[in-house]
Amino acid sequence: MSKSIKLKKGFDINLAGKAEKKIAEIDQPETFAYKPTSFQGILRPKVVVDEGDNVKAGTPILFDKKNDKVQHVAPVSGEIVEIRRGEKRKLLEVVILADKKIEYVEHKKFSVSEINNLSTEEAKTQLLESGTWVNLVQRPYGVVADPEDSPKAIHISAFDSHPLAPEYDLLFKGQDQYFQAGIDILKKFTDGVIHLNIDGASEVSQLFSHAKNVQLNKFSGPHPAGNVGVQIHHLDPINKGDVVWTINPHGVIQIGKLFIEGIYDASKMVALTGSEVKNPQYYKTFTGASIKKMVANNIASDNVRYISGNVLTGEKIANDGHLGYFDHHVTVIPEGDYYELFGWIKPTTKSLSFHRAFGLLSFLNGNKEFVVDTNTKGEPRAFVQTGTFEKVMPMDILPTFLLKAILAEDFDEMEALGIYEIIEEDMALCEFVDVSKHDVQEIVREGLDLMQYS
Repeated sequence: MSKSIKLKKGFDINLAGKAEKKIAEIDQPETFAYKPTSFQGILRPKVVVDEGDNVKAGTPILFDKKNDKVQHVAPVSGEIVEIRRGEKRKLLEVVILADKKIEYVEHKKFSVSEINNLSTEEAKTQLLESGTWVNLVQRPYGVVADPEDSPKAIHISAFDSHPLAPEYDLLFKGQDQYFQAGIDILKKFTDGVIHLNIDGASEVSQLFSHAKNVQLNKFSGPHPAGNVGVQIHHLDPINKGDVVWTINPHGVIQIGKLFIEGIYDASKMVALTGSEVKNPQYYKTFTGASIKKMVANNIASDNVRYISGNVLTGEKIANDGHLGYFDHHVTVIPEGDYYELFGWIKPTTKSLSFHRAFGLLSFLNGNKEFVVDTNTKGEPRAFVQTGTFEKVMPMDILPTFLLKAILAEDFDEMEALGIYEIIEEDMALCEFVDVSKHDVQEIVREGLDLMQYS
């Protein structure tokens, strides 16, 4: 039965630089990168290609030795030009010099009626071999789903409430057939419900409103209303021993295309946003694209930070860096590498703050769009208990005590306080409002890793 849920806790970060609903024409980037760092839980990646090899879109390029059935594949065709590693030889990127015309590994095609008659094992085999399985994320822990598990439910968030988030009706316009085919495939993997969670405060695309074999739920309220973890908490909370899968709409569409067209299609729409972008707009490209051509002659200043994703959970990249696997969004904001004397107490209407102690007049701005930079306005300090986390956390857990339990490596307390229900993005707002300047998301991941691997 469909539900309608209104959240009161949270905080909308209203930033300048939202993308205009316009698709810009540019040449495709020369390089694309597959970034295993986009996935949690890949402990022992094994690269199966060498520099100089030629690949097609959908060619396997690596797998995790711990879960070797799941293939990670090339997003485009071309030549492997670099296998980039970091400290202790950690695999960071597999970089591909792309062909002008993309060639694809061919898989078996199915009609709509054939999709309905497929067995679960047949569908699983095609998903695993094609590389589309990695779109399925397992809760708890936020790792790539285990093919041997059967989830009690599958959840899809059909909107994004992060700052400057792209519009889903534009990202996925015209993909109705593929989305429904993807839903029909996913239904084979669970005896439970597929929850499709939409924005209850705005008009919903028919791509989602007309979907079949799903339970349509409405969520409204401030961010993080669009986070699938928050939605799961209010619909069907995760308890010890439960397995739940999540997937974003792009992943559902990619699965649908695999079965209908017989190819691994990594094409996507990306929004270039942020106060330092001259013309914030959308671009058609592929997963792992270099942002070099998107930002060329389109940035207002030199001292900026490029972020693959949003300002809360995104990854810092260079001006020729590559998009993360799940990102439909690039944000460009000023660097905050400066010292501001009494910056937290000076009366101002220009600063965004959840606390009225910073920028004493900032709360008078109403719905003003703010320009923010990366300055944290202070150094890390003792863990101060203020009660602020609870004001932005629309889940029935105690975030302050959970973080302390993680730092103390108290497994029983972590479990009792709800660590199975969260991943990093669900507590990103706590990091934003934290007066102690802690890396809250890193602490959360440390706790999840402790619970999973200890």
